[in-house]
Amino acid sequence: MWWDILLAIAAGLLATWLALMITLLLIRPNGALLTEAIRLLPDLIRLLRRLAADKTLPRGVRIRLGALMVYLALPIDLIPDFLPVIGYADDAIIVAFTLRSVVRRAGIDAVRAHWPGTDDGFTALARLTGLLRAGDTSTTG
Repeated sequence: MWWDILLAIAAGLLATWLALMITLLLIRPNGALLTEAIRLLPDLIRLLRRLAADKTLPRGVRIRLGALMVYLALPIDLIPDFLPVIGYADDAIIVAFTLRSVVRRAGIDAVRAHWPGTDDGFTALARLTGLLRAGDTSTTG
């Protein structure tokens, strides 16, 4: 009986991994986008820490941000980081989904208020994570 449970868990994990790989192949980041994302990394880490520490944000938002930071700190990834390009793409996709969730729940103004970098950096972050709607150039509302 326990063998069946382990087999089912392994099959589920494999199916999830395959789905993520297919997603990454379909929306793989180009070189310029990936370079821009890497340049924003220090400010992004400070943003996540500041948002997670903000007691005015809903508890669910802070829990999601804490879970994201734990995932990013763990040495085990869905896709190993040593693989070129797609190794860090799983992290970028998870960060983008989490930030979109934070914006839906807390508002883009909360994210903007905690952004430690430049206005251009925030615009790049908003573009990379899809926080801005198509054609929207404002990052404050």
